[in-house]
Amino acid sequence: MSKNKVIVGFLGASALFFGSLIGYEGFSSKPYLDSGKVPTIGIGSTVYEDKTKVKMTDKPITKERAIEISKAHISKDEVSFKKSLDGVKLSQAEYDVYLDFNYNFGQANWNQSSMRRRLLQGQHRQACDALLKWKYVAKKDCSVRSNNCWGVWQRQLDRHQKCVGAQ
Repeated sequence: MSKNKVIVGFLGASALFFGSLIGYEGFSSKPYLDSGKVPTIGIGSTVYEDKTKVKMTDKPITKERAIEISKAHISKDEVSFKKSLDGVKLSQAEYDVYLDFNYNFGQANWNQSSMRRRLLQGQHRQACDALLKWKYVAKKDCSVRSNNCWGVWQRQLDRHQKCVGAQ
């Protein structure tokens, strides 16, 4: 993937982003509790397009419906995400990594993160390294395999590797 950096406003979620998202989140037609004990459905969605929260009593959905929900969620998230990085230049790989973080941890966490602060200061490598600070879910350290959230940590390591590779 190109390491050329462009203003964030000109970027969008790539096909690789969606492939990675599905690879990590998986697909579940029925609601389940994620590692943070939040009702989730489809491809890691905790809310529907109308912002209604997923409930454990919701009816199963198809994979096609799950993709619709994810794409709607991401397109809404991207508006706030891009505004949070006004004027910052990123490569497509960096954009996808941080958008994936945003999808996983939420806009509020992104806004207060040292990753965002570092990017606003032009410190791209330090922003990549700050990804590794985000290893906790429900006060559990996910870098400890026995805490039953190892996948969260593995995803962070993968994000970090992709981010560093884009430098």
